[in-house]
Amino acid sequence: MSEVRNKAKQAGSAAQILGQLTTEQKNEALLAIAEALITGASEIIEANQEDLQRGRDNGTPESLLDRLALDNGRISGIAEGLRQIVQLPDPVGDTLETIDRPNGLHIVKKRVPLGVIGIIYEARPNVTVDAVGLCLKTGNAVVLRGGSAALSSNRKIIELIHIALSGTAIPPDAVQLIEDANRSSVDEMLKLNGLLDVVIPRGGSSLIQNVVQNATVPVIETGAGICHTYLDASAEPQMAKEISLNAKAQRPSVCNAMETLLVHESFAAAHLSELAEVFKEAKVELRGCPLTLQLVPWAKEATEQDYATEYNDYILNIKVVSHLDEALVHISKYGTKHSECIVTENEENTVRFLNEVDAAAVYHNASTRFTDGFEFGFGAEIGISTQKLHARGPMGLPALTSTKYLIQGSGQIRK
Repeated sequence: MSEVRNKAKQAGSAAQILGQLTTEQKNEALLAIAEALITGASEIIEANQEDLQRGRDNGTPESLLDRLALDNGRISGIAEGLRQIVQLPDPVGDTLETIDRPNGLHIVKKRVPLGVIGIIYEARPNVTVDAVGLCLKTGNAVVLRGGSAALSSNRKIIELIHIALSGTAIPPDAVQLIEDANRSSVDEMLKLNGLLDVVIPRGGSSLIQNVVQNATVPVIETGAGICHTYLDASAEPQMAKEISLNAKAQRPSVCNAMETLLVHESFAAAHLSELAEVFKEAKVELRGCPLTLQLVPWAKEATEQDYATEYNDYILNIKVVSHLDEALVHISKYGTKHSECIVTENEENTVRFLNEVDAAAVYHNASTRFTDGFEFGFGAEIGISTQKLHARGPMGLPALTSTKYLIQGSGQIRK
């Protein structure tokens, strides 16, 4: 039996136990994991250094190495995310609806775990812990297939998690890590109908599309982040500068970072040159439309391909538009339905943008960098869904549940 199938079966057996545990039992396990991560931080960092060195040897860009890197501060933050999950209400068992039928049937709709969740992701070891925390809190077993770039980090993290779980009510088999780095292990996961209840991909566009196009297991699609910020004519200049810089440069390697800045022509005429210098100081390479190049001669010319690219790097497209409608058309054409922002003091344009932009998260006067489970108060997230079925946006605990109807009768039969 292959590693993938064997570990999925083990997870399925554990899920039957896990789904019956109390909130208190699950919370105790999460706190034990958090403590184990802090205690074992030096071991995690040592393993992480192996991944980082391998990445440098392979020429991985620094912005992507930043996504991979762990230190004491980040490990403390990851552990704190688990503690926040503990403080959140457990959705499992919640009554969503009660129906009393004329024939005497009493019907109750409740939240239940999904079962066994497969998660396929790339070089972000923090995702390993976030996924484990959210899945276990909602009574789900989890099969993790991280990228080879983070394999040493993930192995050590899962080792510490298994040790922590061995002293709790949650079976360690509820958390499985696929260590086979070959593409075939992903392909096998996508076909594990009957063993995996759902697959969630997290990563770049090519990974997500491979999963969506080839899976026979149900998929919750998380999307690539070609995110835009539109500076309207009435945008307050200082606010526009701070939001734009934060959206691009605070952490450019993540999916909620801005890739294209749309600027109203009147705002551009008054402020774009100064704004461009701010990006230049932040070491952001600018690529612009012809009108942008007139105001920022040192910028490179932007191509159609640029507007359709998620850089995950210190590169930004700038396009000058004549009105809100042009900005909306551009977002509709190039956006990935992830996160979009308007900076404006115009109430009518605010309402139009919020209502007309089709995205999981739409902002007015705030950075797109807030599209995140932690920032939304979810403790952590399993991913940011850009689809419209079951879950959309940052997926916290309720998104990892399904529903079940419990029907009580007194001998009714259907005529």
